[in-house]
Amino acid sequence: MKTYTTRSGKTSRKKRTPRGFTLVEVMVVLFILLAIAGAGVLTWQGTMERSRLQRAELFIKNMKSPLDLFNLHVGRYPTSAEWPDALLTVPSTLADPSKWAGPYVEESISWLDPWDNQYYYESPGRRSSSRYDLWSMGPDGISDTDDDICSWK
Repeated sequence: MKTYTTRSGKTSRKKRTPRGFTLVEVMVVLFILLAIAGAGVLTWQGTMERSRLQRAELFIKNMKSPLDLFNLHVGRYPTSAEWPDALLTVPSTLADPSKWAGPYVEESISWLDPWDNQYYYESPGRRSSSRYDLWSMGPDGISDTDDDICSWK
């Protein structure tokens, strides 16, 4: 206990009441914590979206080799109807199945883009100088928009 002296010169003993945080102090701390958490979430979301874009670009770039090998062996790129099975098994439409030297990709490959949509393939291609078009509709899921990730850009 603490001893206090009054104006009249008498001493008195009072219990000191425990001091806590005021509502304003608690609110300021909560605001700061929420601001830090919000900045972290925004940074994380931006990083995740960039990662998805890079994964789609990498898939399209990496498909060039198996498709070119198929073309080298068979003499043409897989048709739109044969895609993607022609890279894993001999297409029934081949005139000479002995030319097929696959599989050209692993069976475990995912044919879904990072936004869980199918990659689109068209052969013969309409948009590129190559003989095929391969693309993902990107984050918006709509084809022929600026965010599409494609083999012809």
